[in-house]
Amino acid sequence: MKAIVCEKYGPPEVLELKEMEKPTPKDNEVLVKVHATSLNAYDWRMQRADPFLVRLMGGGLLKPKNKILGADMAGRIELIGRNVTQFKPGDDVFGDLAGYGQGAFAEYVCAPENALALKPAKITFEEAAAVPMAAVTALQGLRDTGRIRKGQKVLINGASGGVGTFAVQIAKSFGAEVTAVCSTGKMEMARAIGADHVIDYTKEDFTKNGQHYDLIFAVNGYHPILDYKSALKPDGIYVMAGGSMSQMFQALLFGPLVSMIGNKKIRAVSAKPNQKDLIFIKELIEAGKVKPVIDRRYSLREVPQALQYLWEGHARGKVVITVEYNNKT
Repeated sequence: MKAIVCEKYGPPEVLELKEMEKPTPKDNEVLVKVHATSLNAYDWRMQRADPFLVRLMGGGLLKPKNKILGADMAGRIELIGRNVTQFKPGDDVFGDLAGYGQGAFAEYVCAPENALALKPAKITFEEAAAVPMAAVTALQGLRDTGRIRKGQKVLINGASGGVGTFAVQIAKSFGAEVTAVCSTGKMEMARAIGADHVIDYTKEDFTKNGQHYDLIFAVNGYHPILDYKSALKPDGIYVMAGGSMSQMFQALLFGPLVSMIGNKKIRAVSAKPNQKDLIFIKELIEAGKVKPVIDRRYSLREVPQALQYLWEGHARGKVVITVEYNNKT
């Protein structure tokens, strides 16, 4: 099979398209013929070992432990292990393999059955591949960390990216009044996916406009932590899901301390792959409450270019990789 292989840490140029041995599923695994995968900030962090902590947390100290990267995937099951009970050959599935060795930048991948769910029937493989990591991050950040409730005023900072586009729609599905923050050229898209209000961050600072929110969900955190706190209502919660390393360390190190002063809370979400939550998102998609937003599509051999595009920060929604086959695969 063909796969994108990462032999060493570095820029996208270190990635190579190679012929690799087709994997064999273990007893609790399925073999999936990958039809599409999608990119996340997680992927380029693993590829670059950025931050360095990636190396110390199982990524591999001197070189990548997992040579085939790629977490999000959608495809069709070809073989099942003898202990698999949830799926059968021919089932269309999608899932997040971040906690299971990755491997989605390839024509075939093995995955534990509890990492997958049946693909929503009314969307394409490309749309399904765009869902898992970003949508579950948004769900866990809003529902579990942010404790979102119906009728709340919720602000999504970084509303036009992969996680942000899902966050806007999921917050609306919970009955919140949603304000999306994005750049000028992405405002119409934010409105199209359901945002009640849209703020152009190039023209207005939402932390200084006098508005206050029950929940601020920051996918791209670039304000000082105390600015976010000042934009919260009493008992409000700020949840950081991404941003610069300084923002992440502020939330992780100083968030608990800041939260001790008054009733406002500063928290960070570290999303975990979860079959139950994946099924929850699948049901939202089938109910028409959530729809993946795809910015660009690339082929498997174009993964390096796709990762560079994602790293530059211009994506509107998700960047998807479509896996094409020939008679030799």
